This record gives sequence, C-alpha cells and structure tokens, in this order.
Amino acid sequence: MRDIPFEFRSRRSAVLAERGACAASHPLAAQAGLNILRRGGNAADAAIASAAVMNVVAPHSTGIGGDCFALYYDASTGQVSAMNGSGAAPAALSIPYLASKGITGALPERSIHTVTVPGAAAGWADLLARHGTMSLADVLQDAIDYAENGFHTSPVYGQAWQSAEALLKTKPFTEDYLPQGRAPRVGQKVRLGGLALTFRLVAEGGAQAFYEGPIAEAIVNTVQELGGLMTLDDLKAHRTTWERPISSDYRRVTVVEHPPNGQGLAALQALNIVEGFDLAQYDHDDPRKHHVMIEAMRLAFADARQYIADPARQAVNVTGLLDKGYAAARRALIRSDRAMQPPSFGTPPAHSDTIYLCTADAQGNACSFINSLYMGFGSGVVAQGTGVFLQNRGANFSLDPSHPNALVGGKRPYHTIMPGMLLRQGAFYAAFGIMGGFNQPQAHLQAVNGLVDDLLDPQSALDRPRWCLLDGSADSVLAIEEGFSVAMMAELARLGHRVRPVSGYERGVFGGGHILLRHPETGALWGGSDPRHDGLVAAY
Repeated sequence: MRDIPFEFRSRRSAVLAERGACAASHPLAAQAGLNILRRGGNAADAAIASAAVMNVVAPHSTGIGGDCFALYYDASTGQVSAMNGSGAAPAALSIPYLASKGITGALPERSIHTVTVPGAAAGWADLLARHGTMSLADVLQDAIDYAENGFHTSPVYGQAWQSAEALLKTKPFTEDYLPQGRAPRVGQKVRLGGLALTFRLVAEGGAQAFYEGPIAEAIVNTVQELGGLMTLDDLKAHRTTWERPISSDYRRVTVVEHPPNGQGLAALQALNIVEGFDLAQYDHDDPRKHHVMIEAMRLAFADARQYIADPARQAVNVTGLLDKGYAAARRALIRSDRAMQPPSFGTPPAHSDTIYLCTADAQGNACSFINSLYMGFGSGVVAQGTGVFLQNRGANFSLDPSHPNALVGGKRPYHTIMPGMLLRQGAFYAAFGIMGGFNQPQAHLQAVNGLVDDLLDPQSALDRPRWCLLDGSADSVLAIEEGFSVAMMAELARLGHRVRPVSGYERGVFGGGHILLRHPETGALWGGSDPRHDGLVAAY
C-alpha cells in the first residue's frame, strides 16, 4: 500500500487478522458475527447473525421488515452467487388505482402504498440454506438477547433515532421505539419486546413463520387498516431469487455487483468510463480527478434511471450498458474545461441477453451483505405487536406507465442497496459496500478508486472525504464533504458543478461502509470500518 501527498488522515488503523472477520456498523453486530465465526460458523452464518443484531440496535436503518441483497464467494467452487431478497408491490396495486386516489406524478415517500413485501426474512433463511452451516435459531440468539434484555443506544444511531421522533409519534404501534414517550437518548437502555417475539417465532418456525401465521396477519391487518392493499397471498407468494452477478474489469481487478433491479450497474458503468483516465496521477484533493469521476457518475445515473427495473418484468440490456465501446462513447462527452449539462440517457448496443456488512471466514468464503428499510424507519409503520417496521421501497417506482420501472402489482422496484466484491485472477480479493440510498454507486466508485488506483488500505480508503450527487440524478447538487480544500471546491464550482459543502452531522449523506480485503501476498484479512458510523471490524 502506498501513500500519496494529500490524504484525509484516518483516526483508525486497519484491522488485520487471518481466520475470520466481521465488519458492521455497530460494535454489538460485529461481535455477534465474530461469535458465530468462533463457534465454527462460516461467512454466511456470521452475516445473518450480524444483520439481525443490526435490526435491534439500529432500527432506523434496517430490519426484517425490509429487503436484503448479498454477494457470496464460495471458496470451494471459486464462484460468486448473487442473492436477491427484495419484495414486490402488492398484486392489487396499480397506477390507475393510485390515480383514483389522487396520487399522480410520484408516490409520497411515506405513503402506505410504498410498502412492498419484506424480503429480508426469506433472504436470511435462503442464504443460510444455500451457503451456511447453521440454522436461524443458532444465528438469531444474540439479536433475541439484545431485544429482550436491552442494549444501550449508540451515538450515531441514537442521533438518527432522535431525528425521527416526530415521525414516530405520528405512526401507530411505535411504543417500543418511544420509551417514556420519546426517542431514546444516547446511552439509554432500550428493550424491544415485540421484535424479540418476532425473532423467536422466526427462530422456531423459519421464514415461513414470517410469511404465514400471526406475523403475516399483523402485517396485512396493519397495512389494510391504513388503506393499503397488501394481502396474505402477497406475503405467501414471496420468493428469494438467485441471480448471475454482473461484473466489469477495472485495471487489475474484476468488480462484481448485484444485477438489476439493484443499482450496481451504475457503479460499473462509471468505472468503465473513468478507466480511460489516469486517476492514479492525481492527489485526492485535485479537482481534475473528481471532475471526471463526477461526470462519469452523472452519465451512469442518466442510464440507470432510464433502464434499471425488475428484470422479471422488463428486459435490462446489461451487456450493452457494460460494453467497453459504449463506455468510450459516453466518456467522449466529458470535457475538461466545464461540467456538462445534465446528460440524457444513452443508447447502448443491442445484445440478448441502507445497513451494509461483510464477513470472511477461515475457509476463504466471504459475504458482502446489505439490508435496508430504505428511508429512516422505512414507511414509519410498525406491524401491530411485532416490532417490525415496514419498508417504503415502493417510493422508487415510476408512475409513468411507459417507464421500465413503472409500478405494476407484483413487480419489484428499482433498488438502491448494493453489495460489492472485488476479485483478482478469479479469486476473492475484497468485499465492500457503502450505505446511503443513491450515494451507494458513487461511494463504490470512490472506494474502488482508493483501493485500486491509489493502493490504499481499506481503512484509509473509507476515511477519505467523499462527494455525492445528492438525489442520484444527472443534474443533482454536488455535496462535498469536509476534508477537501476550499480551492478544490472552488475549482469544481468554476467548472459548473453546483457545489454544496457539508460538515458535521449532515455528513450522514455520505453513508457509511466497510471493507474486508484478503491480501494476495500475506493471506491476512485487512478490515476497515467507516468512521461516519458507530461500527468496527471484529476479527480473530
């Protein structure tokens, strides 16, 4: 790993170990994954244990009422599998129905009609069934213990919880999450009895206990009482799907992402575009470097917003969008002397065709895993008596019936959550991911730049200041994190970027992530955990 002249210096050191590691956004979750590894579990087992604890200690960000995606590297076969644990809109929901209710243009973000079928419970069970060695009962033990006996609210997630207090007070059945009538303060002990009961039922009855029986009935009754259309049949029909990962070679590594309906395609397109520039020649504070990366991201988002949809309902030309010749044509639109006007989507050549955690074990397996409710506390709706917040992922549907991502009953929406992985010569090199809605493909681009172009260790790559096109659109405001120089920001503004400096708590727009890298020479695991969150890397 080499140094470069300008760096946002880390206050943390990378964690090095050999046998196993779990990187998560809360210490209790990281330790839960490590506990499983020490007990003989593998990377899949540890990922689900960690994800379940995150549901308890960071309910603002994730939960069993949301969706999950995973990339899993199986050391015995050398293959990466992609698990899609996302759910669909209720079968009866349609654009004409919403129009009859006066909803046109876009779905309100917290509307009951944004609640899609939760895919996480089935995703957890199916990842264990295909790749794990333990049962749900084994891996849910720590989560049940913290939910029943309590945990102390952490600083970053505590602030997020408090910021959502007004929302929670307007929603039914949120009592567990408002102890003494308010959001818990940092350090306050919290117990989540409803969620503990849900986890116990799932531990005993498997995923079926979530999609049928009392939990399913509570979900459906709550949604319908609030005017939604979800039915027991919608829940019973849900299935996890296993997909072929998508990838692209970037310099010395293969970057692997989850296919649509996720937005990993946007990160790969941006990497294909910037591959034509020698980014390694620039310091991290050099505006020339970031100008071309931002422009590449704008071009990728223009395509992503047009083409990414549920592939079961709408063909997505992944091969064409990742074509290197197409990337060269898009790259030619970038000018060095000014920012482009908001680009339109391109026409690729025809072909047939927000918690994140990562784990690695002694056998060489690795899991890149992400689980989300979408916005903070999702829809804000808790299924009565279960402690389960229901996601609002349906807010990403288009209400334009001609759009590939148009809302249709039984269809999965455009998804922002995206696990990432790097391979070298076909073997596992790194699992990585950075949370935060439309920030994610942008952060993936910047993380790969740090690891591959600048040869940084995982912690240093995560600690560097980031930028973010705030709403993931081609004409978005560009948020620039503290740590960059005023001169760098001024030059980007002169080029025509709509720059907005961001500092303090607002830095949450840049998400938080983790990286576990297997050093190709020493075999050691190098782990990094984002300082923007409460987490750490637990390893042995």
